[in-house]
Amino acid sequence: MSIGEFTNLYRDGEVDVHPEFQRIFRWDTTQRTRLIESILLGIPLPSIFVAQSEDGIWDVVDGVQRISTILQFQGVLHDDEGHLVKPEPLLATDLLPSLESVVWESDDISVPALTRAQRLDFKRFKLNLNIVKRESSTQSKYDLFQRLNSYGSQATAQEVRSCILIGSNRDFYYWVKELASNESFLSTVALSDRLLNEQYHLELALRFIVFRQMPAAEISTIGNLGDYLTAAALNMAMDSSFDYEAQKSAFVDTFQILDEAGGDQVFKRWNQGSGRFQGAFLNTAFEVVAMGLGYHIDTPPDFTKMSVLDRAKTFWSTETYSTGFATGVRADTRMAKSIPLGRELFAN
Repeated sequence: MSIGEFTNLYRDGEVDVHPEFQRIFRWDTTQRTRLIESILLGIPLPSIFVAQSEDGIWDVVDGVQRISTILQFQGVLHDDEGHLVKPEPLLATDLLPSLESVVWESDDISVPALTRAQRLDFKRFKLNLNIVKRESSTQSKYDLFQRLNSYGSQATAQEVRSCILIGSNRDFYYWVKELASNESFLSTVALSDRLLNEQYHLELALRFIVFRQMPAAEISTIGNLGDYLTAAALNMAMDSSFDYEAQKSAFVDTFQILDEAGGDQVFKRWNQGSGRFQGAFLNTAFEVVAMGLGYHIDTPPDFTKMSVLDRAKTFWSTETYSTGFATGVRADTRMAKSIPLGRELFAN
């Protein structure tokens, strides 16, 4: 299919391009320029994979960065709020130095733009499209996304999980994203920019929602954490009875208490010798402290700053609590111990 034909389908609302897929905003101007250069030089591009939905709409599963770059350069790409994404002028390249500051078209003769002939060549350039039919399950479509991603810059488990949620229930995805943007939550987990870019804060928010009230006996049966989290999140997204308000309230209240109690100290290791919380964020501390408090948050005891921090110190200081969480322990094995211990610590 030509770029012109694909662009017309996009304008008519027959193609859905998700900016979240494949981390579109990680492409810089140099990468986008190289793609446009390849098209102008007639160099074939890798295949684009689209998933056909029940109503016939195409979801771009693999190739979002390429498609978004092509649409943005032409000035027709919209963001999720329906606003046009501003095109960026190109950069000069070794093969086409004349691309410096070039735009798609311009009425201002002082602004360099493609000629009419170049625009026609661009629109006639052929894209190789592969269609995953509507009969395929939602999971299979996004298993394909992960497989294709493995050939390049591999997506994280949460980035693929986000794609599954977007394709299943976009509102649920944005609800989780809103929770993960909560100021108190971000203040306590204090993740690096790299982990934030890789959506690890979304994964932690999902872990809290999924495991906060799970019966203790079930935790040891979850198997692979990533697979279980994806399945559980998808079930929540498709559950019409899911109580968004109650879950949000528990999340917000828990992390507000933790933030006021100690900020980013609460998920670090307590060093008895120095009398300080030290190091980086630890999953074990998150499971003990956040999920322990979260389990009781609907009817919380009268927690004070010191009582919250004292419970965290107790975990790291008491051998009964602190053994069995060595590096290398499987996540499900660790969580089968850490989450019930947290509930016990915050029980009174």
